Amino acid sequence: MLANHFTLHAQDGAARTGELLTPHGIVRTPAFMPVGTAGAMKGIHWREIRDAGADIVLGNTYHLMLRPTAERIAVLGGLQKFTGWNGPMLTDSGGFQVMSLAKLRKVTEQGVTFSSHIDGNKYELTPERAIEIQRLLGSDIAMQLDECVRLPAERTDIERAMQLSIRWAERSKRVFETAPEGTMLFGIGQGGDIPELRRESARQLIEIGFHGYAIGGLAVGEPQEVMLAMIEEVAPLLPTDRPRYLMGVGTPEDILEAVARGIDMFDCVLPTRNGRHGHAFTRRGVINLRNARHADDPRPLDEESSWPSTRNYSRAYLHHLVKSDEALGAMLLSEINIAYYQYLMSGIREAVAAKSFEAYRAQTRENWSRGDIPPR
Repeated sequence: MLANHFTLHAQDGAARTGELLTPHGIVRTPAFMPVGTAGAMKGIHWREIRDAGADIVLGNTYHLMLRPTAERIAVLGGLQKFTGWNGPMLTDSGGFQVMSLAKLRKVTEQGVTFSSHIDGNKYELTPERAIEIQRLLGSDIAMQLDECVRLPAERTDIERAMQLSIRWAERSKRVFETAPEGTMLFGIGQGGDIPELRRESARQLIEIGFHGYAIGGLAVGEPQEVMLAMIEEVAPLLPTDRPRYLMGVGTPEDILEAVARGIDMFDCVLPTRNGRHGHAFTRRGVINLRNARHADDPRPLDEESSWPSTRNYSRAYLHHLVKSDEALGAMLLSEINIAYYQYLMSGIREAVAAKSFEAYRAQTRENWSRGDIPPR
C-alpha cells in the first residue's frame, strides 16, 4: 500500500475538508486548481493566483512534452523553478488531450501515437513515458495515463477504454515505484455514464492502490445530472483516507454539488476562459459584461468583495474594456474569476468544518440567482 499523504479534518454529510501534504507545501481541501496548461495562466500572473488563495495549480503533460519539452524543463530545475510558481503542482497525464486529438491519434495496448498539433511530428505516449515526463517536470502529483471517451458513446467503446485504462494504471504504478519520496500518483476511474462500469473501475483501482483517486471522463458532453449520478456511484466506494479528484470540473455549481457528494479536488479552465469572453463569476452569479445594460453602471461587481479588482472597477469600465477587446479586460476578469473560485473553496472549507455546509450551499445558490446567468 502506498503511503498516505492526506489528512481528513472534518466531514459534514458527504462533504469533507482536509489537507494534502506535498513536497512543495500543504493543499487545503476541497481545492480548486487553476489550470496553467503550458506552464502559464492565460492573462493572469502567478502572484495573483497565490494572492487569491490557491494552494495548487495544474500543468499539462501533453503540451509541455511538445514545448518546451520535459527534458529541457528538467535541466532548468523542474516546472516550479521554470515557471516561478514554487508551490504544489499536479500534472495531468495527457489522456484528455489525446481524446481531443481523435483525428490525429491511434490508441493501442501499448499506448497512444499521435501527430503534434504544433508541427505534425509523430509522438508516442505510453503509461511509462507519461510517468517519466511528469517526473522530469517535477510534479508533486502525477496522473496515470488513461483513455477518456467523449459522451455519449456506445457501451462497448466505454468498457474497452475503461479496461484499457485499468491496465495502464497497473503499468503506471509499476514505473512510479522509483519516484522521489513524497510525490504522489493518482489513479483515474473511467466508465462513462454506465454505473456498473464506474463501480468496477473504482474497485479495480482500489485493488491496485494509489495515493489518490480521480474520477475521469465526466464533463465531456453529458448532462449535469448524469455527472452527479456517476459521482454518487463512485465516491462512496473510494477510501475515506485518500483524496478524491473530479477532473475537468467545472462551474461553481458543479463544484458545490460535487463537494456535497464527497469530492475533494477540482480543476477547470472556466475561470480564465470565460473571463476572456467577458463573463465574471461573483457571489451574485455570472455577470455578462458584454450586455449593454452595464455600459452606464457605476457599481462594482461586488462592493463587499475582498478582492480589489472585484471591488474597485466599475461595471461600466469593465464593459468598455470587453467591448473594445482590450487585453486588460480579459486580464481583470480572469483574476476576478480565479479569486471568486478560491473564495468559494474557502467558504466551503469553513462551512464543512463548522458543520454548516447545507446552509452554506443553500445560501450560495440563492445568491447566484441574482446574476445575469443563474445556475442551470
